[in-house]
Amino acid sequence: MAEVRAKARRESVFAERFAVFAECLLTGVWIAVASLGVVTYPAAFAAGARHLRRRTTHQGGGWREFVRDFRTAVRGGWAVGLAGWVAAALVWVDVQAVRAGLPGGPLAGAVGLFALLGTVVAGMRAAAVWAPGATWRTLFAAAGRRTVLDPAGSFLLVGGTVLVACSALFIAPLAVPVLGAVAAAAVAVEERYRQR
Repeated sequence: MAEVRAKARRESVFAERFAVFAECLLTGVWIAVASLGVVTYPAAFAAGARHLRRRTTHQGGGWREFVRDFRTAVRGGWAVGLAGWVAAALVWVDVQAVRAGLPGGPLAGAVGLFALLGTVVAGMRAAAVWAPGATWRTLFAAAGRRTVLDPAGSFLLVGGTVLVACSALFIAPLAVPVLGAVAAAAVAVEERYRQR
């Protein structure tokens, strides 16, 4: 009898972990759909991260809550999305300077790429802790500090970003559900930092 209970517990733990993985993949699809507005990607990521935080703490929530969170986050998040595209355009100009062989081009390109990477990581960290009522400016300021003070967590998020990019290069549709796994990684990194 004890053996049967132990086996049921193991299966229950496996089922719960697989359910979280499946929820991450579904959340990635939701994030991708909500990001179709081009400048809505920070709000979509924030709503997805909040959804995953609710699911991992057994608070429930589903599509309706995700949409409600997305609508709230997009009020200030669209400006963050626009700023992200401007930063990407500036890095593209830096890369063009490197290709053109301008003096100082390689240094400007490297600095630009590192700055963009740091901005992406800070953005993910800010979105991972977003909650209704929080301002993006405050979230970004605190996330920037955490990005520097927690290099291990920041490198984990860089790895997640590289994973999404590689998934998109090899099998484009695979990048969509992987977004949810990156959102889960951002939530986990922030929880790890909070508990330290």
